[in-house]
Amino acid sequence: MQSNPYQTPAAKVADQAEQFGEVKILSAAGRMGRVRYIGYGVGMTLLMYLVIGLFGLLAGVTDLEFLLVVGMVLGGVGMLVIMVMLTVQRCHDFNMSGWMSLLLIVPVVPLIFWLIPGTQGANRFGNPPPPNSTGAVVLALILPALFVVGILAAIAIPAYVDYQQRAQVMQSQPAQ
Repeated sequence: MQSNPYQTPAAKVADQAEQFGEVKILSAAGRMGRVRYIGYGVGMTLLMYLVIGLFGLLAGVTDLEFLLVVGMVLGGVGMLVIMVMLTVQRCHDFNMSGWMSLLLIVPVVPLIFWLIPGTQGANRFGNPPPPNSTGAVVLALILPALFVVGILAAIAIPAYVDYQQRAQVMQSQPAQ
């Protein structure tokens, strides 16, 4: 008896959905992708600035200058701890030890954490991170937007000041 080549396969094949790891901000366990790493880093920096600003406001209202120092120390230490945890997770994403996060202290070298892609699929540190949320993408896009705005401001502000100075000189000269 010859089998039909067009018949449905008889093997039981279950669709295996890809497994994702959990997103943990306050943990050194797990993995974190590039976009989420940049986005959370920008978000934590903005949060630190908010904490320092609130302590500065409180220091200004109460005339207690040491509150600003307290806010800066708390914000800085909190930012450092959270960034190290995020960087350890980022190292885990490209299958490296969390000790690589010590590269944060070397100038410019931390950019490697933005550039190296994570390993595909599960590695020794767990399942891959879930797809990026809209919030993480928006936070990550703040940084390039700030670079563009900064470059445009660096070009436009001196040009505008020069224009104002030339206009004042022209106005101060008597008409001929």
